[in-house]
Amino acid sequence: QVQFVESGGGLVQPGGSLRLSCAASGIIFSIYGMAWYRQVPGKQRELVASITSGGRITYADSVKGRFTISRDNTKNTGYLQMNSLKPEDTAVYYCNAEAQTTRYEVRRNYWGQGTQVTVSS
Repeated sequence: QVQFVESGGGLVQPGGSLRLSCAASGIIFSIYGMAWYRQVPGKQRELVASITSGGRITYADSVKGRFTISRDNTKNTGYLQMNSLKPEDTAVYYCNAEAQTTRYEVRRNYWGQGTQVTVSS
């Protein structure tokens, strides 16, 4: 069974940095797009950043210049480097990925369990 597991969240002061990781476990044939979303209570989940298998990247306007998304295809892992963090970045961050377990299976969409990021002094 394929799972994507986030790690790296925590409590950080404003202006600080965190690096989130999203690691796939189980049998993976290929991972296509990967993305990071975040959600605060009472609000819709929002897209933070995405990266295609070819390396095309998009960012939400609110994080441009501060966050960097990347991936290591040899490790089936995605990353989100978050710098200059602000209190409004506080949220649960979710990893999302489109993956194929074998060449004969259809692509499926997977979500991680989420990791809490809290920016506060």
